Amino acid sequence: MSHTAELEYTPAVAAATLPIYEHVKSVIPEFEWPVHAPYIEAINRLKRERNAVILAHNYMTPEIFHGVADIVGDSLALARKAAETEADVIVLAGVHFMAETAKLMSPEKTVLMPDMAAGCSLAASITGADVRLLREKYPGVPVVTYVNTSAEVKAESDICMTSGNAVKIVESLGVDRVICLPDQYLSRYIASQTDVEVIYWEGSCEVHERFTGQELRDYREQFSDIVIVAHPECPEDVLKEADFVGSTAKMINYVGEAQPKRVLLVTECSMSDNVAVEYPNIDFVRPCNLCPHMKRITLPKILAALTELSPAVEIDPEIAERARVSVERMLTIG
Repeated sequence: MSHTAELEYTPAVAAATLPIYEHVKSVIPEFEWPVHAPYIEAINRLKRERNAVILAHNYMTPEIFHGVADIVGDSLALARKAAETEADVIVLAGVHFMAETAKLMSPEKTVLMPDMAAGCSLAASITGADVRLLREKYPGVPVVTYVNTSAEVKAESDICMTSGNAVKIVESLGVDRVICLPDQYLSRYIASQTDVEVIYWEGSCEVHERFTGQELRDYREQFSDIVIVAHPECPEDVLKEADFVGSTAKMINYVGEAQPKRVLLVTECSMSDNVAVEYPNIDFVRPCNLCPHMKRITLPKILAALTELSPAVEIDPEIAERARVSVERMLTIG
């Protein structure tokens, strides 16, 4: 019998998922829970049968992030923890490049991507051929590539970086000049934090580039006590208005440590919901820019992937071998 055949909100399902709902009820309305709960119960049961773990990025919706995920975090955390898990199957609740990175770090495991069309504007902005042309234009200059890229691009790079460790990675190379790919705003932020000359590519995140400095100034006029916490993929005028700039993990840590009365997280909208669950005493102002790619991942698609053990991510072995070196170099530095 199909695992998806009987998905009703029964008293048994309600009882099994009640602790989860009690945790998330501040961000998921009560009338929505009967829709989510049968999938959450079925997924949590099936993943044990499959010896599977679900990795969820901070931008997943709360019913995924808090309801079925075993490991949550930003790209670096997911890359690290994917390699450490004892599971046979990894389900990546995020976007395609994250699933590729999990496969690079766990080549012997089955890595499932609930929707193969969940892409990324940054990953789509550059190809391996582009990197080879840059190497011809700037011979000898190290290529530092954001993890938000395809395995093909990682394979053409010297080392990877995340928004959390970018400056550390660049300065670890001990050179005067680097090529940073593909996010122009992250690259400019790196350049503002180091003496190393940064050559950048003009890629951008379709979520973060929509924020503006004027938008943040308007929020400050409306809320005099607001604390603004921004992701370095945002444009420069946004970062200048922010009280703190950091990766999603650093943003979350900052909120937990500073405990502002009112905060605005300048990043993908769902992260505010996920963090608000942990800090009910903080007022989260939500400028809701959604990532259409992240939102392709849903509970029904996660259940279908686990049921069918498909679609599975595969990488050409030659590309995987070279791409893995770039990721491992990053993980060695931290």
